[in-house]
Amino acid sequence: MSVTRIEVKDLVVRYGDAAAVNGVSFTVGRGEHVTLLGPSGCGKTTTLRAIAGLEHPVGGSISIDGEAMYDAAQRKNVQTEHRGVSMVFQSYAVWPHMSVFDNVAYGLRVRKLDRAEIAKNVERALDLVQMRHLAERGASKLSGGQQQRVALARAIAFSPTVVLFDEPLSNLDAKLRAEMRVELRELQRRLDITSVYVTHDQEEALAISDRVIVMNVGTIEQIGTPQDIYDRPRSRFVADFVGSANLIKGKLAAPSAGGGVREFMADGGVTLRVTAPHQVSGNETEVAVRTAYVELEPQPGDNHVPGTVRQRMFHGDFVQYIVDCACGTLIVRRPPTNLLDEGAKVTLSFPPERCVLLAG
Repeated sequence: MSVTRIEVKDLVVRYGDAAAVNGVSFTVGRGEHVTLLGPSGCGKTTTLRAIAGLEHPVGGSISIDGEAMYDAAQRKNVQTEHRGVSMVFQSYAVWPHMSVFDNVAYGLRVRKLDRAEIAKNVERALDLVQMRHLAERGASKLSGGQQQRVALARAIAFSPTVVLFDEPLSNLDAKLRAEMRVELRELQRRLDITSVYVTHDQEEALAISDRVIVMNVGTIEQIGTPQDIYDRPRSRFVADFVGSANLIKGKLAAPSAGGGVREFMADGGVTLRVTAPHQVSGNETEVAVRTAYVELEPQPGDNHVPGTVRQRMFHGDFVQYIVDCACGTLIVRRPPTNLLDEGAKVTLSFPPERCVLLAG
């Protein structure tokens, strides 16, 4: 992105002696949708709340459009209502005693806009989330998906600089959650919203983000596009948490400086050609291979390993095979065609670019 809208630098948030966020730094460009992804307790929601001004950091800085909202060195901490941000919560926070219109209008009335301007902004926001026809309905009579749309309309009604999303779809059922992802992504692009989104759902993060920030125990493990995170995980944590991956233990056959394609001796005695997306230190002991990138028959190129299908499980969109081979027990996910029986002899095949050496 050409223009930085949010900059978080060396952010530290503590609860007592424990650092919930420990030296986190990242930027969000104008119109960019960035997702903070990680397990419960990793610090992603605390980081989001600090950007909103709902948490009190003890170190670092937060800037929006070049203006410091929090700066430990300057002892500056701008109040939430003056940061130009809006937040969509997991619980929707829709007032049940109000109509849809009044829920969306609430923030505009607090800002003391005149009646005509309020009506114009509310109608625009409701049109964007396809809820204008329900403007007079009581919020208590809405479905979960409709309440989430009302919360989104309220967040964008006053045209905020930044919209922050705290697991906004987690209370919806799986089908509605998938539909709302598409709508949310389309709306974000149409309005050119700058947004930071928190989720523990890796599929959601990969589907809707321009970039993903993977967090673990208060720190950042990796920042990249969804495809970078999926195809080139840097650490065991990222490989294991994002998507489904096989982790093969072993050691480099010939350690030396640099990256590129290397030889890796798996513990079972098989030599694999692997890709090192980082500077190699020689201490690397694991390789990650995504379950979707393993073939069950020989393919052109390197890395062919004989194996036996131990178990087959049908998942609808894919079939999962558990295969015993010299590299250990590997999981393979293939389309539900040309099914293999348990006990079948196969040749596992995965190219070096799909076999990623993890940082030591």
